[in-house]
Amino acid sequence: MKVCKTIADLRSELSAFRTTSKIGLIPTMGALHNGHLSLVKAARKEAHVTVASIFVNPAQFNNPEDLIKYPRTLEDDLKKLEAAQCDFVFTPEVDEVYPSKPEVKINLGPITNQLEGKFRPGHFDGVGLVVSKLFHIVQPDIAFFGQKDLQQFFVIKKLVDELNFPIDLHMVATEREASGLAMSSRNLRLSEEEKEEASLLYKGLKKAQNMLLASSEVAPVKLAIAELFDQSARLELEYFEVVDTSNFRPLDKVVEQSKTAICIAAEIGEVRLIDNLLLIS
Repeated sequence: MKVCKTIADLRSELSAFRTTSKIGLIPTMGALHNGHLSLVKAARKEAHVTVASIFVNPAQFNNPEDLIKYPRTLEDDLKKLEAAQCDFVFTPEVDEVYPSKPEVKINLGPITNQLEGKFRPGHFDGVGLVVSKLFHIVQPDIAFFGQKDLQQFFVIKKLVDELNFPIDLHMVATEREASGLAMSSRNLRLSEEEKEEASLLYKGLKKAQNMLLASSEVAPVKLAIAELFDQSARLELEYFEVVDTSNFRPLDKVVEQSKTAICIAAEIGEVRLIDNLLLIS
């Protein structure tokens, strides 16, 4: 496994593969867990060369405190990627990716104003910018993203479609703890008790999924989830929505099950968690 810290070094290493091999990219912010490693596994099946990036992108944090507290575990991350047989890892410093304060703005329209975009203003603008940079730097044939960040996946799909990136996107199913809690780098900031309590997010999603498969009306489901979270001492529900994945607008009634997702966000202590389920897989 080769670790590259500069754009020039990475481009030089990949130049020999561009005409003969499929390159797969796994963009990450580090603090890797089995969810990330499942992306590497998927990339190794679909591509000849796997490239993981580890970069905590300041442009997508609307809360400076959250950026400071984001876990950074580079040494451990590299060991995990080597064990997973990743070929290249791109680990740039901030000034390598942003040599000056970025002035380019990438706004992908109404989809970025829903859910995460509403509660984290500017978040998806920062995601769009850094992913565009990574796509230009790596020039992958395929890019792999986790379903846990479902809205992000569809935002990036819009980015690829609108800017005509010649890249196939693959969404890989969410990896979960035994309790159902979605694996996340933020889980490192939770105590074992908080992790157990946070499993309520997944329980709520499954309850909602079962209710929506029996009836298309959303209002009773939202009421049931609100009552479920009222029983929790520390979990504070931020949003629960049933959305159309084409635009992520909240639905009052399920019209197309195949295009419907159930999305949730909650805080426990100072840690914000998100999760989702597709109504039907």
